[in-house]
Amino acid sequence: MTPETKLPKVGTTIFTVMSQLALEHRAVNLGQGFPDFPVPQRLVDELARAMAEGKNQYAPMTGIPALRQAIAAKTARCYGRAVDADAEVTVTSGASEAIFDAVLAVVRPGEEVIVLDPCYDCYEPAIDLAGAKAVHVPLDPVDFSVDWQRVRDAITPRTRMLMINSPHNPSGAMLGPQDMAVLADILRGSQVLLLSDEVYEHIIFDGVRHESVLRYPELAERAFVVSSFGKTYHCTGWKVGYVVAPPALSAEFRKVHQYNTFCTFAPAQWAFAAMIEQEPEHYEQLGAFYQAKRDRFRGQLGRTRLKPLPVPGGYFQLVDYSAVSDLPDAEFCRWLTIEKGVAAIPLSPFYETPPAGQRLARLCFAKVEPTLDAAIERLEKL
Repeated sequence: MTPETKLPKVGTTIFTVMSQLALEHRAVNLGQGFPDFPVPQRLVDELARAMAEGKNQYAPMTGIPALRQAIAAKTARCYGRAVDADAEVTVTSGASEAIFDAVLAVVRPGEEVIVLDPCYDCYEPAIDLAGAKAVHVPLDPVDFSVDWQRVRDAITPRTRMLMINSPHNPSGAMLGPQDMAVLADILRGSQVLLLSDEVYEHIIFDGVRHESVLRYPELAERAFVVSSFGKTYHCTGWKVGYVVAPPALSAEFRKVHQYNTFCTFAPAQWAFAAMIEQEPEHYEQLGAFYQAKRDRFRGQLGRTRLKPLPVPGGYFQLVDYSAVSDLPDAEFCRWLTIEKGVAAIPLSPFYETPPAGQRLARLCFAKVEPTLDAAIERLEKL
């Protein structure tokens, strides 16, 4: 018996496809966005301590108090916003669960959610499962900036939510203070909610400030702000994230969360609580750590026929491969993996309608130097 699918547009994600292809062909995997270097030692030690002390059973549904309090203190420290650890902070099983829960909590059948293309591939399936419609507004195809007039024009009486992402995946583009001012003006007086995906919040470069929604009270009052410990602490496999939202939104969010995962990996929560409190320099220095990787990798790409685009934030490097091939991006990335031994991610899966003739691929530089060096050695032969 074959059921009628609820997600007809969804197949295996491009990240799984390319990672499997990289494995089969022994390619250097710069596709899927995971670090290949160790988790901070303090975090490992704290995790082991928590497990040894028997903290292995269900955590509270909203997250252990120590972690929620640490998140609240960090939010005040980083963004100047005082949040209630009990009523406004919820720990989740990764950012993807947080995004899913937020959409399912407040978006109803027949409503609309505006997404900015290219966007991460988990956004639209959550919208589809809510019975709503994703309204795609394209970013600028060159610098991935937002055309706010197009966003304003896309809002209708059915619009329930707008989803933003800064630093942006896949491009690394970032929203600035003027963007936030225009966004506030667009939403002022409306009932449109905001979901701000800020998982790369600490991976920012060149002295630029991350303009979190949490810095802007008018926006924060209508927003779910999503963060990821996996990105900040090099442990994507632990799948722990969190959401900061006002009490009324958090209450609705938790109704979905408690029947989705209910709670999240308990020993890791204790470890993150200790890490945030005892070693804040880790997230404070994360931008400098990754900027060194970005700059070295961009310098190496100068020896290849790939043209690197600017990277204001995040740990992905977009490259223009038009000097190498006229193949569409999915075909090019498959060819690059099989024939040249380097796995990349095409941009077209991030779009509803990819720009005609776009020849861009995404490379992840969250890797140790030998990994990046091996990739460059192969890319120099293009």
